[in-house]
Amino acid sequence: MYLLVTPVAADARDSCAAVDVLRRVGDKWSVLMLGLLAERAYGYNELDRSVDGLSRRILTRTLQGLVRDGLVSRCQDETRVEYALTGLGRSLLPLVVAVGEWAEAHAAEIAGARAAYDAE
Repeated sequence: MYLLVTPVAADARDSCAAVDVLRRVGDKWSVLMLGLLAERAYGYNELDRSVDGLSRRILTRTLQGLVRDGLVSRCQDETRVEYALTGLGRSLLPLVVAVGEWAEAHAAEIAGARAAYDAE
């Protein structure tokens, strides 16, 4: 089975839908936001307080990207801005969880491979 036509042209790589999604879920903050919002909707300040080491600037950019991609909704009233997963975001969540479970299951193998590589 061939997944790619070689050579891989820059325009093909840049226009690939999978690459686009992987860029989003490959961002550690986006995955963290998806995980938090899987439980319930959060206000902006709640999200800010929920994650140590995440600046407000990066939080804002991350949420904007997730909203732009349709994975998260943003609702604002007079006193509060609230973020929640959309149906599209919920449909992505099992795949993100599966990658996380795979990473946990193979963490020792990856660590061993890295140690072997670094020892060379």
